[in-house]
Amino acid sequence: MSNSQEEEIARDYICFGKPDCTVIVVDATCLERNLNLVFQTMEITNNIVVCVNLLDEAKKKKIHIDLDKLSNELGVPVVGTSARKKKTLNNLLDTIHQVCTGNRKQTPKKVVYNPVIEEGLANLQAVLQEEFNLSTDLARWVGLKIIDGEEKILQSIEINLSIDLLNNEALQTIKDKVRHEFSKNNITQNNFKDLVITSIMHKAEKIVKKVCVFEDKNYSKRDRKIDRILTSKTFGIPIMILFLGIIFWLTIVGANYPSEALFCMFSWLQEKLFLLADTLHCPEWLSSMLISGVYQTLTWIVAVMLPPMAIFFPLFTILEDLGYLPRIAFNMDGFFKKCCCTR
Repeated sequence: MSNSQEEEIARDYICFGKPDCTVIVVDATCLERNLNLVFQTMEITNNIVVCVNLLDEAKKKKIHIDLDKLSNELGVPVVGTSARKKKTLNNLLDTIHQVCTGNRKQTPKKVVYNPVIEEGLANLQAVLQEEFNLSTDLARWVGLKIIDGEEKILQSIEINLSIDLLNNEALQTIKDKVRHEFSKNNITQNNFKDLVITSIMHKAEKIVKKVCVFEDKNYSKRDRKIDRILTSKTFGIPIMILFLGIIFWLTIVGANYPSEALFCMFSWLQEKLFLLADTLHCPEWLSSMLISGVYQTLTWIVAVMLPPMAIFFPLFTILEDLGYLPRIAFNMDGFFKKCCCTR
């Protein structure tokens, strides 16, 4: 269920690009929430590798994940990674190669929805396979999208699969019957997504209880306390303005001193270069072009631009590492929506 342009592009490629392997990266510190994406992708393709990233961070929070058991529960290969350990990345590459070459078979254990939804899906799936010669998995996924009724994805399905979903009589007949059965069981187009997501999250919760061990039940308590302050309606924006103000002040004022030092050093070197040119009896037009032109322009740019960049970007990197930038994005989300920058 895509919510942005980049997600739609990724979704369309997975659905219609026939990738040899799809790697789904999940966060080891919040596995339950990330499994949502895993199960949605399973509806589209079987060639999946789940990459459980940030195992080092999970270890710090005393979260232990049984990767083998997780693989058995999902029915697909699961590889744990940590960016600091090259060996884990090599294991991921080996697993991807095995899936791409067909040396490792997987049978994803997909989510089973409400019995009424499953019955409707089965009916739609049978018609889609018969009328349009779709594969079993693709027919099931297209059936989900037909019930969901999202126009944009239905148009994308018609264009990429070269099929006509709107004018097929057999499909329309089954679709009307399915919707009639749904209405009798209080399943509407408005609550269908909620029912699907609820089923996914219930399964994710069950799996996490089986594969994860939390030594410290309050491992996220400190983060929650920080979130309540940094993302609160009262303090969130003022704290953000304060932090950004400090960063910009350090960048603008602090850059003056190294800029002046660089300018003095480059000016001293420029005088030495003129002396060298005179010693070598270099033509005046050539020394002026190379020293007063190329060298002086380049060094002025370096003296002006390098210090603020050397201050600003490391400070922003520190904020990213501390986890504050996502909190800034959360605080600004409402303003971005008003500016039509997000959906």
